[in-house]
Amino acid sequence: MRKAGFRLGVYVFKDAEVIDYAAPCGVLSVARRFDPEIDVFLVAETLRPVQTQAGITVLPNYGFTDRPAMDAFLIPGGFGTRQEMHNRNLHAFILGLPDACLLTSVCTGSWIYACMGLLDGLPATNRKEPDRLEASHLGKTPIARLAELAPACRISHARVVDAGRIVTAGGISSGMELGFHLLRRAGYDAAFIQGVARVMEYQRAYALYEHDIEYANPTARLSQADLGLDPTIPVATHV
Repeated sequence: MRKAGFRLGVYVFKDAEVIDYAAPCGVLSVARRFDPEIDVFLVAETLRPVQTQAGITVLPNYGFTDRPAMDAFLIPGGFGTRQEMHNRNLHAFILGLPDACLLTSVCTGSWIYACMGLLDGLPATNRKEPDRLEASHLGKTPIARLAELAPACRISHARVVDAGRIVTAGGISSGMELGFHLLRRAGYDAAFIQGVARVMEYQRAYALYEHDIEYANPTARLSQADLGLDPTIPVATHV
């Protein structure tokens, strides 16, 4: 069943990877030509301008305190995820989202969910190809780092992994496929999605990656105690 007025909130932070957040935004932007009720917007910790990678500065539409209504929340990757893994304000914002809101990520964005314990017992993915530093003796591939951060997570090499509420995408350009998959999760049919890919002149690549998706049923609900939280404080729990 199609979700009327599907809304995607994309988190932006210092040194977020540009393609990670721009690709899914671009897919939904084109999809709006077919359905103007689709909405995509930027969320940051505050309403101040955010400098992402390559010096590209963006102005968020909402801050955490605004608590915008959304059907999916997306965390991109980038160098800045190393700091965001320890951002308690971000963690609290995520835990305060309604159970019905999808938690999604591109590339190293899944590290945040890993540090929060939200990937335990679930499959997830990350970037598989290293950059020059990661390929040296000083580093490791992001997907190997994900395995360390979430030893109870089942590491997948699929381009997109749908584990129910949590949907992770692999390397940088896989944000395109995540965008298409979010349309699928919102209830849009194959003809609609293929039409979006056609207008983007992406239909050959879409056909190549269309089925590179791993689906898995979510495991049992995590309790607040499982997440190391005070059970007297009401927060949304993981589904």
